[in-house]
Amino acid sequence: MKVGIIREGKTHSDTRVPLTPKQCRYLVDKYQDLQIFVQPSQERCFSDEEYQSQGISRREDMKECELLLGVKEVPIPMLLPKKTYLFFSHTIKKQPYNRELLRSILQQKIRLIDYECLHDERGKRVIAFGRWAGIVGAHNAILTWGRREGKFNLKPMHECHDWAEAQTYYQNLPLSNIKLVVTGEGRVASGASEVLDLMKIKRISPQAFLEQNFDEPVYTQLAVKDMYRLEGEQNFDESHYYQHPEQYVSNFDPYTHNANIMLNGIYWDKRIPAFFSQEDMKRKDFTIRVIADVTCDIAPDSSIPSTIRSSSIANPIYGYDPLSSKETEPFQSHCIDVMAVDNLPNELPRDASEDFGDQLITQVWSQLNQADSQMIYEGTIAVDGELNKPYEYLKDYVSLDNGM
Repeated sequence: MKVGIIREGKTHSDTRVPLTPKQCRYLVDKYQDLQIFVQPSQERCFSDEEYQSQGISRREDMKECELLLGVKEVPIPMLLPKKTYLFFSHTIKKQPYNRELLRSILQQKIRLIDYECLHDERGKRVIAFGRWAGIVGAHNAILTWGRREGKFNLKPMHECHDWAEAQTYYQNLPLSNIKLVVTGEGRVASGASEVLDLMKIKRISPQAFLEQNFDEPVYTQLAVKDMYRLEGEQNFDESHYYQHPEQYVSNFDPYTHNANIMLNGIYWDKRIPAFFSQEDMKRKDFTIRVIADVTCDIAPDSSIPSTIRSSSIANPIYGYDPLSSKETEPFQSHCIDVMAVDNLPNELPRDASEDFGDQLITQVWSQLNQADSQMIYEGTIAVDGELNKPYEYLKDYVSLDNGM
């Protein structure tokens, strides 16, 4: 099999790779019939020369490759018909900005396997950048707080050589008695907790967070049972919640009166109620002043109404004026500071890429060669010009009659 690592075309500043040079060498050595080629790129965190030093050839034309690996969405002009692609397509939530991409994939009879849709037998995702999104998101949340308060300037993660350097700045940060709430229990939240623990911010229970006062920085991590409730019910049935989230209401309000910083790390879709409304944010007792929205769904279809746009690694923070519900300059006393970078792992691209490639090799690679792989079947959105059965709900999304 011939495999091509394509250059990133959607966002040139995204320098991540699906496989590092050493990982490519490992695969070529392990599978005798495998050839891997890399499309030349000046932006990657691993240079063309690093790939060549591992015996991986550069090739501009990828037409001979059966399998093409990327990270972000592939621009329509760069697609090759009738190939198999692996990348994050961001289409399964019917994102309007990628509707034409999925249409083109169907028209060109491309087989699209989406990393986000690859799960094990228990339904758990097997490959993701989530941990690194959480790590950088927590770093940026504290960076934003330091700038807002004018007490310290934490070095941006993308200016650090690697994760090891970033950790050297976490000792003795003057954080006073801030209270931070983390939403979710997945990779993002775990990565965020990793950073907060290294900063020696004390982890406490949700109950203690709401009921007690502290003279040191603290954080709590919320599961879905802490954030949502079914009206009239005392007990929380998690399996019912995941099947019928539209029947639930937000139970997040008490945290809006106790937290200074919110780090949002949950998976969200339109059926799930938002944490709070624009009107809630106007209240004088709304104490959250920094929101690090790692999930980064854009309002109005979002869990957080102040995420009115995504921000960039170079300019990660913008202000949100709750009274006007509009963007403003950050770090003003009346505004809420929003960090909503949508490609956070790219601040540590080499670390994140190595981790991602390890997951790809250990969890996915052998499945790609199995004709009856349930994982690959369920992760395949499109094949031979048709939506795969698990994704037939996207028919209205890609219909030419759809006025979206």
